[in-house]
Amino acid sequence: MGKIRIVKGDKSERKLSWWHKLYFPVIFKGMWYTLKLMFRKKMTVEYPEERFHLGPEFRGRPVLVEENGKERCVACGLCARVCPPLAISMQAAETDDPKERYPLWFEIDMLRCIYCGLCEDVCPEEAIVMSPEYDFVFTSRAEAIMTKEKLLVPKEKLKERLEFLAKYRNPNYGKNYQFLRSNNIHSLKDYSQQS
Repeated sequence: MGKIRIVKGDKSERKLSWWHKLYFPVIFKGMWYTLKLMFRKKMTVEYPEERFHLGPEFRGRPVLVEENGKERCVACGLCARVCPPLAISMQAAETDDPKERYPLWFEIDMLRCIYCGLCEDVCPEEAIVMSPEYDFVFTSRAEAIMTKEKLLVPKEKLKERLEFLAKYRNPNYGKNYQFLRSNNIHSLKDYSQQS
């Protein structure tokens, strides 16, 4: 085993004066910094009593957008396929509405969800979005499975997030052209009636 050799008086060693050896300058510097911060405005949020508003870019609990009393979802299954931890599951059913399909049941296992936002990115209808909700507690595993009824949130409550997504996905949104949601309804029934 090699021996450690300590050389006293090495030239790279810093010499301290008697004042610095007492460490008073460092102690006074720390105390001055603390005293200076004591009279500034508080930055702390008293969390349970005082809630803070996170911006529209925050990715909280995923929810389904409810528009005109119905979910926007067309049960395409893209969100379930792209979900890395396989937290999303659904069953599609057909309807006579112009959108033709809807989710018969839709579930997200919140214990598996990693809040990555991939489900939101891949959704062609903007039916699933990340809400600003960050405070939720489960007392059992069964409570952590969010059903379609628990996931549905009115479009008005998600207005900030939907506007943020429109600008994020297309910076020219509203400047060069105006996108109409009615143009996004593609139905085989409509094509058969036109011909």
